[in-house]
Amino acid sequence: MNPTTCNASALPKFTALLVFGDSTVDTGNNNFLQTVVKSSHFPYGREFPGHIPTGRFSDGRLVPDLLASALGIKEFIPPFLDPHLSDKEILTGVSFASAGSGFDDLTTSASGVITTSQQLQYFKEYIDRLTRIVGEQEANKIVSGSLVLIGAGTNDLLRNYYDLPIRKVQFNISAYQDFLLQKVQDFVKELMDLGSRNFLIAGVPPLGCVPIQITLKFTHARGCVEDENGDAQLYNSKLIGILKQIQESGPGSKVVYANIYDSMMDMFINPQKYGFTETNKGCCGTGFIEAGPLCNLLSPSCANASEYLFWDCVHPGEVAYRYMTNHIVDNALPYFLL
Repeated sequence: MNPTTCNASALPKFTALLVFGDSTVDTGNNNFLQTVVKSSHFPYGREFPGHIPTGRFSDGRLVPDLLASALGIKEFIPPFLDPHLSDKEILTGVSFASAGSGFDDLTTSASGVITTSQQLQYFKEYIDRLTRIVGEQEANKIVSGSLVLIGAGTNDLLRNYYDLPIRKVQFNISAYQDFLLQKVQDFVKELMDLGSRNFLIAGVPPLGCVPIQITLKFTHARGCVEDENGDAQLYNSKLIGILKQIQESGPGSKVVYANIYDSMMDMFINPQKYGFTETNKGCCGTGFIEAGPLCNLLSPSCANASEYLFWDCVHPGEVAYRYMTNHIVDNALPYFLL
C-alpha cells in the first residue's frame, strides 16, 4: 500500500480546519504551557520537514496536518497558542488540542495541560480574533464552513480508569463510558451554539494494543490486552449512537464518525500490508515505556521509523497517521457530500 494522502478533487470543501482533543491532534500547544507533557525536543520531529521537534507527539506530521493537506486547506495546522500565529494562518484553521487532555477534566488535573472546556474558551477567543480580521459576517461563514476535528477519550480511559484508577472507584466501565459520552455531547452542543456545523469525531483506538498498556499488563509475548480492546469497541459503538442523536438535534449539521479503531487494528493484524515489521513497541528507546520526556536524545531510536507502527510507547508514527488519514478520506469524508 502507498501511504500518500488522497487527492482532494472529489472531496468536500471546507473553509478551515479546527482541531480539538489530545496528543494525537496537538500540533504544539503544550510548547507554551508549564507542563512536563511535551515533545518539543529530539528525537521527536526527526521525520518532520526540517527535521525539527515541533511539539507533535510523533516523528513527523499528525492527522490534522495530513487531512488539511488532503483537503487543500494548508500544509500544516498551527497551534492556537503560538504567539507568532499570523492573521493569514488563522483564517484557514488552527489546533486547540493539548497532549494529555480528555473529555473528563479530572484527566488533566495534575498535568497542567488544556482541558477540553478550556479549549472551548480558546475557540471563543479565536472567533473574536477572526471577527476583528474579517468582520462578523465573514467570520461566521468561516466558522460554519469549517471542518471541526475532535480526537479525545483515550487519555480518559487509559489514565483515569485503567492505569491510575481514579474513576474506577466511582464507575464501572460502562457507566464511565456513559459519563464521557455525555461530555462529548455537551462539548459538540457548545460548538454548535458557537456556529460550528461540520464535525468529524474520532473514536478511540484499540487501547489494549498501545505498547505502554501491553507493558503495564505484562501480557504473554506482548500481545494486546483484549479486555481493553473490548471496552474500546463498546465505547465506539455507543459513540456512534450518540453522534446520530447529536446530528438530529442540530438541523443543518453534519456529524461524522472517524473509525480509528478498525484502521489501526488492521495495521496490527496485517502489518506486512503497510510495511511494518514492529507493531507492539515504539521506535524510541526500548519502545516499552518511553514517551514525552522519557523519549529523548539519550534514548536510542530505531533506524527506520517507517517500519514501526508506533513512534513512542503511546503514539503512532507519521506513516501510521498517513494510513489513518487515508482511511478517513476514503470512508468518512464522503458523508459530508450526502
